[in-house]
Amino acid sequence: MAWCERVVVRDGVRLVCRDWGRSGEQPIVFLHGLAGHAGEWDVLARMLSCRYRVVAVDQRGHGASERLPRDVSRAAYVADVIAVVDQLALQRPVLVGQSLGGHTAMLAAAAHPGLVRALALVEAGPGGPDPNPHGPVDIGRWLDSWPTHFPSREAAVAFLGGGPVGEGWAAGLEERDGRLGPRFNRDVMVRSLAENAQRSFLREWTQVDCPTLVVLAQSSFIPAQEVDEMLRLRPSTTSMSIPATGHDLHLEQPAVLHAALLDFLEGLA
Repeated sequence: MAWCERVVVRDGVRLVCRDWGRSGEQPIVFLHGLAGHAGEWDVLARMLSCRYRVVAVDQRGHGASERLPRDVSRAAYVADVIAVVDQLALQRPVLVGQSLGGHTAMLAAAAHPGLVRALALVEAGPGGPDPNPHGPVDIGRWLDSWPTHFPSREAAVAFLGGGPVGEGWAAGLEERDGRLGPRFNRDVMVRSLAENAQRSFLREWTQVDCPTLVVLAQSSFIPAQEVDEMLRLRPSTTSMSIPATGHDLHLEQPAVLHAALLDFLEGLA
């Protein structure tokens, strides 16, 4: 099944979505991580689209959506998710997010408990009680290390990690004058992380009351103590770890993640 493009506009900000169809089926909304794009979910969306209505969102500042939004607060990202749900008439969707997209999904579920049927966090959490204040600076340095353009797709794939991870990231680049370059603004990415560096969102985590799945890699991106605290505060949470995977496990092992999500979705009341 192929996807079609849907456009949602909220407060003048254009959001582009990949809609895999099957109207009337249980909707699933996929949210990518920082500097990512909706296409990261293509393999998984294709697997799930035979049974579910799958919508993957290019979040503000990313992909084909508004490149330079003025507001990159956590509240703005969450309001965008709700706008997608409302304007595409997605009844009680399951929110699935990786990394910062998972954080957005968690905040949306916490703020709109009646709207979300279930939540799946992939390499994502609320943040610990002592967030790294240098997080945005570190991200800025990482983004500064990117070439302004890549001479070829092969060069981009190699720079971005190689294999399925490099392929997934390279798919989000745009062509300019015959060369490939990032499809986002570096400063927008850094500002999007500002709130996460200021505090923990554990209070919001406790406000989530829908069934929740947490899928972790062996990346240490989510510290063990944070996972322990998440499970202590919400012991009904289902958690699992996928061996021999990194932070982009959705690109590395989409079939394994598909099996985990399918088992979780089939268990929903």
